[in-house]
Amino acid sequence: MLGAKATSPKEVLRALPQAWEILRGNVDAGSTGEVAGILATMRIPRTVLAIAAGAALGMAGSLVQGLTRNPLADPGTLGINAGAALAVAAGIYLFGITSMQAHLFLAFAGAGLAALLVFGLSASGMGSGDTIRLVLAGAALAAVLASGTAAIVYVDPNALDALRFWQAGSVAGRGFDVILPALVPMAVGTLLALALGPTLNVLGLGAEAAQGLGVHVLRANAVGLVATALLAGAATAAAGPIGFVGLVVPHVVRALTGPDYRWVTPYAGLAGACLLLSADVFGRVVMRPGELQAGIVIALVGAPAFVWLVRHREAVRLS
Repeated sequence: MLGAKATSPKEVLRALPQAWEILRGNVDAGSTGEVAGILATMRIPRTVLAIAAGAALGMAGSLVQGLTRNPLADPGTLGINAGAALAVAAGIYLFGITSMQAHLFLAFAGAGLAALLVFGLSASGMGSGDTIRLVLAGAALAAVLASGTAAIVYVDPNALDALRFWQAGSVAGRGFDVILPALVPMAVGTLLALALGPTLNVLGLGAEAAQGLGVHVLRANAVGLVATALLAGAATAAAGPIGFVGLVVPHVVRALTGPDYRWVTPYAGLAGACLLLSADVFGRVVMRPGELQAGIVIALVGAPAFVWLVRHREAVRLS
């Protein structure tokens, strides 16, 4: 109902059957009413993407914090956002790729390669349970990849134009041709993340204690990185690098559920979906008839929340 064009509940309910037929490809959007066309081509796709991407980022944030034992970590800490951005910029600069569908696959591949590099750089430390190496490797790699993106953008105005909108983070303007391919890795990452809950609880006791209880620390970190890359990589590829969701949401959830990752991870997904969807709806109505991108709204909320978390250390304890 909410957007640049105000729509009543009655109009939405009346237009939903027509919107469904448009989505199925049985009728053309131009041959139906205006409301049905808006629902099918704009509001339903962006709602689905906001829910899926928000849930993925929330769960990825809980995984990263559980793996690194760092309460101020998020998927960007591992260089996933930077890897996605560099892959998109390189595709534009080297091959002239401009389609959003191609950008999706480039960004997802870049995010996956970044996660693989982080794992490779820190594998020896992770084998002994030293998660500090994981954080340092991610931070160093993110800086290097961001420098590469900046260099491409500096020499190629076309890459700058294409990245400007994507890097702000938005769920608008994406059709199901982009959303559906992103849902598959998100679903696989969700299953892995939920299965890792008990393992993350044991890892919280320390690497030596976890090994004594039968946990293979290196394997657990590898699976966690794969799940994070699938979740955050797909979300970043489809919606752009939206920050603070993976950082703030797990702490809010942990205050309600406690430190048990069997509960933290699924509820972080639910809270992340609610947060990103709310930010998108707010961005639609606050600047009518224009829009404020969801990534900007999240940053406006997330930056003060980040400062508060840093200043109140007792609020960011992982146990």
